Parts: sequence; C-alpha cells; structure tokens
Amino acid sequence: MAKRFAFIGISIITGLLCSKSYAQGSNVNLNGTTNTITTAVPFLRISPDARAGAMGDVGLATTADANAQYWNVGKIPFAEKKYGISVTYTPWLKDLVPDIFLAYLAGYAKFGQDDNQAISMSMRYFSLGDINYTDQFAQSLGTGKPREYSFDLGYSRRLSPYLSTGVSLRYIHSAIITGLSVTAGTDYKPGNAFGADIGVYFNKTTELEEDRKTNISIGAALTNAGSKISYNSTHKDFIPINLGIGAAYTYQADAYNKITAALDFNKLLVPSPQFDVAGNQYYPDKGVVAGMLGSFGDAPGGFNEELKEIDISAGLEYWYQNQFAVRAGYFYEPKTKGDRKYFTCGLGVRYNVFALNVAYLVPSGSGINRNPLSNTLRFSLMFEFDKINKSEGGDQ
Repeated sequence: MAKRFAFIGISIITGLLCSKSYAQGSNVNLNGTTNTITTAVPFLRISPDARAGAMGDVGLATTADANAQYWNVGKIPFAEKKYGISVTYTPWLKDLVPDIFLAYLAGYAKFGQDDNQAISMSMRYFSLGDINYTDQFAQSLGTGKPREYSFDLGYSRRLSPYLSTGVSLRYIHSAIITGLSVTAGTDYKPGNAFGADIGVYFNKTTELEEDRKTNISIGAALTNAGSKISYNSTHKDFIPINLGIGAAYTYQADAYNKITAALDFNKLLVPSPQFDVAGNQYYPDKGVVAGMLGSFGDAPGGFNEELKEIDISAGLEYWYQNQFAVRAGYFYEPKTKGDRKYFTCGLGVRYNVFALNVAYLVPSGSGINRNPLSNTLRFSLMFEFDKINKSEGGDQ
C-alpha cells in the first residue's frame, strides 16, 4: 500500500499539479544535471504494440499493420490486407503492483480504387487500479479508480505508388484523482484535451532476381498536436506533442528468409524547463503553437542540449517463411533527459489471418531509474484479412 500511495502521489505532484521544481546553481543544466521534459498524460507515449516493443519501440517506418494507427497513420494504405484489428495488453509497474495496465484496441479498413484509402480507429485505456488515498496522518481521503483513456479516428490515402499520408483526430480524458475527497481551497477535476496526428510514409520495393528483393521505407509523424490539459482552474499542462522520423530497410534473401533493420528518432515538441538567475527551475508559460515552434531552440544548454532531447530507437526483425519472427532492439535516451536505456526482444507467429506478438523488456536500472516495463511481457493479438467472397467461401 505504501508503494502504491507513493506512486500515485508522485504522478499527481510531478506530472500535473506542480509547475516548478528546484535545482542548485544557475548553470546546473550545463553541467549535466537532469533537466527532463515532463508533460501531462504521458500514457500517450507508452508503446501499445508488442511487435514494436520487441524492436526497441521503433514503428514509424516499419511495415504497416493494425497498430500503425499509433505510430504513423500514414502507413495504413500500404497494409497487405484490406481489414485489420489488434488488441494489446501491457502490464505497468508489474514489480510493484499487480493491477496497473495499458489496454489498446486498434483497427482499420481500406476502400476505394485499388484500396488506396483507409479509415482507422483506436482506443487506449490506462488503469491505475484501485487506490486508497490517505493523507500524511494516514487518515482516509477516499477510494477511487484513477484512469485515463483516448479515442482516435483516422483517415489515410495513398498519393502515389510509393507515397501515402494520413491524419487522425484524438480525444483524451484523464481522471487520475477520481474518488479523492477534495479539501478546502482545491478544485480538482478530470482533464480533457483534443489532439491530432499527421503522418507521411514512403515505401518502395526493388525486385532483384527470383525471390530476392529489397525494400526501403521512410516515415514521419507529428502526434498529439493539440490543446493543453487542465486539472484545476489555474494551471494547464502540455500533452506529449511529438515529432518522429524513421527509416527501415528490408532484405529478402529468398522465399523463406528476410530481415529488417529500423531506426527512429523522436523529440517532444514542448518547452524545455528553464532556470532563473537564482538557479531555480521553472516551466515557461507558452501557448501551444509557440511552445511547439520554440522547442527546437529553447534548451538552456543550447544546441548541444537540444540534441540530447532526441530519443533513439533501433530494432531488428527476422522472418522465416513469413510465419515466424525473432526481434530485438535498443532504446536510448540521454542521461540528463530521463536516462531511459534498455534492450528489448520478442517473438512473433503468423498463421493465415491470425498473428501473435510477444515483447520482453530486459530489466535495467534500479530504484527510481528502473523502467516500469522491466521484466514484463507484452502481448498483441492481431487479425488481418481480405474481404470474404461469400459465393466461394474464400478470400478474394
């Protein structure tokens, strides 16, 4: 119970209600002290895809499937099948508490001439389990079920044989202090926000000889671009607006074997924490557009610190007969910007319209630096299929 209370307390205080923290020395950031960018509703940046989760969380330019809605909505017109649906379950903080999890449901349907258009949807649900709130004197403040969720609806279109684009609209609801007995002078309320994703995808396959071929794909996506979110009447927080650019290269050696290497770069487009003359850290009060545009050059440490705000994901995927997959990856975040560094691995199996992906994050770090997904298995169940020809009882 103590661990659970500590977790929810830290989440509320650091992520939502506080706008200032303190550091020692006016140039601490330049000397390498942590200057992590924080936002509200960080669950929007938790990868809900076990395939990508096994590859170091790469997904901007990998082949399209039912989970493309999360990574890059522009990929969907290049999906192999006409319809797809995926369900993913991700335990969270498994080493501390048993009932915190992220659930994800996504699907798409292609239509139009040569299936060059698609509509897609997804829903994320993040549950913090059952929380018994207490104050510093161990007096009960109520019991609640903190939760957050988002709902997306997207449209994608292929513009040429090699290029496609898409847009997705998102509604976000965050009620992480539900059930808490409010005290005098507070006006806590659930937060609501709206966002949008824009994705672009380039995909070209080159035939070599017989069953040998190569594929190069490039993807870029601006995600969660939208309004701020508020939990009271006096303060608003940025949601995790993100810009990602990625590339993938696939080499198919023969009819049985192919391997893919992928690389993604991601940067939050929200203001960097600043330092005043006394060395105190604060978050600048900017509008959404000003914050996004200014995020490319507002780091106190200059260009060197701006580079450190870029996360890097790298992954490998090997397929045998397009039925069995082995995956591995690595995620890197600089020490002063969160210090998330971890290896991942996983397996995939595909049979007819059915696919199952499993991801495992290798334990790393300790204490507060331990990744919440350490020693955790993520599962994605996927169905992708073409329209059924009822007269013949088979796939078209």
